[in-house]
Amino acid sequence: MNSLIIELRNLPEGGLHREGTMPVSFFALEANDPVRPTSPLTYSLDIERDGKELVLQGSIKATFDLECGRCAERFGYQLDLPDFVLEVPIENALTIDLTEPLREDILLALPSYPRCEDGNINPRACPAEGRFAEPVSAEPPQQDDKGVWDALDKLNR
Repeated sequence: MNSLIIELRNLPEGGLHREGTMPVSFFALEANDPVRPTSPLTYSLDIERDGKELVLQGSIKATFDLECGRCAERFGYQLDLPDFVLEVPIENALTIDLTEPLREDILLALPSYPRCEDGNINPRACPAEGRFAEPVSAEPPQQDDKGVWDALDKLNR
């Protein structure tokens, strides 16, 4: 399927099966984006109409180059969603372009705060691990401060 446009009037009663690849440009990301696709999107999808929704079920896979939120180094990450499900409202349309909802779901499935440990192509520890940890105090915190409750106790009644 080179196009992700579905003509609803030509959609068979039992749905249809589509599989193939979409180029890296499918993701429409800027060159300086912290998320960079490094492989085409590979998909195998069953597409069916369910009332007022179009339901896609199947598997999708793509490889990305992500920027670590801790050390800012790049690492490889393969997104593999074998049980992918997407529901798209039909809203009296004759055709549905699945490009944007599919792209959005894929990008939302990526780690929101990626770190080197998330890399599943060449796993590694983050070189910044422990550099930004809070110093551990030898003294326990004081128990005198009741916080909000102390301020409420001081109110005049």
